[in-house]
Amino acid sequence: MTSVHTSAHGPADDTAVDGAGGTADGRAVDAAAPPERPAGRGGPFEPPERPIAWAMLSRAVSVPLILGLVCFLPAVIAAQPGNGVRDTAYWLQLVLTCYAGARLATMILSTRRRLLQGVFWMFVYIAMGVAPFAQVVIGQTPTPMVGPRQDLITAVAMVLLGCAAYDLGALLASRRPLRRRTPSARTTMGPAVAHPLRLRLLVVVAFAASAFYVLKLGGPAVFFSSRQEITETVAASGVVTEGSNVGSAFIKGFGQVPALLALLLYTRRLATSYRARRTPSTVLVWVALGALNLVVNNPISNARYWFLTVLMAFVFTAMPSSAAVYRTVLATGVVGALVVFPYADKFRYDDEGQRPSQSASVFEPLVTKDYDQMVMFANTISWVDTRGHTYGRQLTGSALFFVPRAVWSGKPEDTGVRVGQWMGLRMTNLSAPLWTEFWVDFGATGMAGGMALIGYAAARTDRRYARAVTRAGPGPGSVLAIAAPLIAGYTFILLRGPLLQAAGKLAIAALCLLLISTFREQRAKRRR
Repeated sequence: MTSVHTSAHGPADDTAVDGAGGTADGRAVDAAAPPERPAGRGGPFEPPERPIAWAMLSRAVSVPLILGLVCFLPAVIAAQPGNGVRDTAYWLQLVLTCYAGARLATMILSTRRRLLQGVFWMFVYIAMGVAPFAQVVIGQTPTPMVGPRQDLITAVAMVLLGCAAYDLGALLASRRPLRRRTPSARTTMGPAVAHPLRLRLLVVVAFAASAFYVLKLGGPAVFFSSRQEITETVAASGVVTEGSNVGSAFIKGFGQVPALLALLLYTRRLATSYRARRTPSTVLVWVALGALNLVVNNPISNARYWFLTVLMAFVFTAMPSSAAVYRTVLATGVVGALVVFPYADKFRYDDEGQRPSQSASVFEPLVTKDYDQMVMFANTISWVDTRGHTYGRQLTGSALFFVPRAVWSGKPEDTGVRVGQWMGLRMTNLSAPLWTEFWVDFGATGMAGGMALIGYAAARTDRRYARAVTRAGPGPGSVLAIAAPLIAGYTFILLRGPLLQAAGKLAIAALCLLLISTFREQRAKRRR
């Protein structure tokens, strides 16, 4: 009896690959494995059970899923009572919602795990589709719209254009084959993997930086109070100078990001390496890192979007080969965004500042809080009409986030803050979706080009990630197997904006991954 080939990198049944070889149901195929392998329980001549089961299940859920996302939910929202006007903005928003719903359903039902693209369409469907559509129907927005109605029509049309450009970029990426990075006679360069010694150094840095962060804020107890108290403690600590938050951003970023990355890297090793699970020191370090993250990255003292990043990155790192987990996250994410997310800011304020939750409808939170992305795009269009495009200045400010305002006196502020100040609002913690960042600098052409580049990069990353988590990939030390889930979770923050606020932690994560990475194939093989 021929035995089924197994791997320390996880079960192959749920692994989908693109470009590296795969079955029709998304299972990974090892390039070194023989072409005929037994898949059924009874022997090599029985048909595989799981592919047939998934094929039947996909047919059973595809129709209700597509109908629910594309037809049922938009129809329920359209039937809600309200004072909304059924004008061009209404119909464009309906088209955008159905388009995003269809693309999200495609991501869920795909036999290949498109991690970054799936999260992108989940955000678009909720934040740029369902929520703004409910606002148009009910006739109420979380943030007032100061410009004419035509600016809202333009905003919806530009989001549609950006989504089409994103799809075009992803399509172009799928047409270009991936090149395998294999060592040749002249070089030993291979895929990026974590260097063992540098990984241990990252663990030391994580504990040191997080300890400094905790002590700077007055001890662990502060992290289990409220975000408001954290903010007040940071303001009183002296790391925030007038007109600049660079100091506090660096302390918070280095206090959280290295701890998260170290946890993800050790989680990857434990999830994919039997030898690591049999090593007590590796397990103890993982437990200690888990306890550290419960303090600095818990959902009580952190923004919901950041905790969502932590949770998603951990889930996809711990179960990299599970297509069921991927589909479940995307499918349940819609329900969570509609029902759970608007009420997940319970710990944002202390008891005195806590805002009571009063909702007569499940759609009421969509028009009263959180989802202001579309109306802020409309307000940004109005703001740009009064002052013109900045031709790269805003994006340059985001790229050079680390430069203090004392050094760069004319450093641009957050796009959401600038628009909020122009609107005369006291509370300027407003969103600036990625579409608006491109629009402010370069208009419609630049926005379409920027979204196409992002779609291209996301599709290429998804394909390389699918290869990295197979048994033919770099193994437990794969850096891409850590970076892709982290970027997927952080996509919510990048898409919501503003970019200037989001750039800090992303840059710290990139720096940490770069410092621990090695590209020598021989070392990668020894660590398997």
